[in-house]
Parts: sequence; C-alpha cells; structure tokens
Amino acid sequence: MKNIFNPTDNEELIARIEKLTPETKALWGKMSIDQMLSHCIAPIDIAFGTQTIKMPFLMGLLGRMMKKKWLNAPEFNKNSPTAKEFIRINSYDFEKTKQELIEKTRKFQDGTKVIKLEVHPFWGKLSTEDWNNLQWKHLDHHLRQFGV
Repeated sequence: MKNIFNPTDNEELIARIEKLTPETKALWGKMSIDQMLSHCIAPIDIAFGTQTIKMPFLMGLLGRMMKKKWLNAPEFNKNSPTAKEFIRINSYDFEKTKQELIEKTRKFQDGTKVIKLEVHPFWGKLSTEDWNNLQWKHLDHHLRQFGV
C-alpha cells in the first residue's frame, strides 16, 4: 500500500487532486466536487487535532469492532457511511478548498509527528500505519469517485 507520509506517494495524491476542476462530476454518490474537497479536509483536521468530533459510546464501540475489517479492506466501498460532522451540504469555493486540501495533504510529508490524535473517537487507538491506511484510503476513495 502507498504511504501518505512518503513524499513520492504523497505527491501522487496531490497530482490527482490537481487534476480536479470545478466541472469534474462524481461517478457515484451525492457530493459535488467542492463538497468532496471540503469533506476530505475534515478527517485530516481530526488527525492534526484541529477539529474534534463527539461519538456516542455505542458508535465508538461499533467503530472499534469494525476497525480491522476496514483497515484490511483493499479500498473503501462506494457510498460508505460517514460521520455527520463530515457531511457537506453547502457550497464551497472550489479553488480555495482545493488548495487547502493540497496544503493539508502535503503536510503529511512532515512525517508522523503531524498526527496529534492518538485515540480516534470512532476507530479507537490508531497506530501510524493505521492513520496512513485510513487517510490514504479515504483520499483515494474520493479521488476515484471523481475519476482521478
């Protein structure tokens, strides 16, 4: 699997993000391109400790039970469920949001020290490998959703 902390692999993700245009349409799902970009920023902000989410106890328990299944899956399934805090219904400035996602994705090149959250509210304790796995698969999932 590719590694979001590896500069070469990271730049591959960024090159895919850079191919997106305001006219890019989703191959599946309900989000517009600007909503997808904003949606992809949210889990990064969780990892960096700049955003928090509250998880009901039972949901956190469910996440911990599902963690290995998700981590071992080759990719995320289409129309997978998401946390309510990550759902986007508004419109966002495409260029500004795209640049923010690129900058935050590139920050992973600084290495694992950028991860500030040790225990995720849904997934529980995450190793560096787990964070790579989840962040890479999430970005890859949505970039595939929009054909890049």
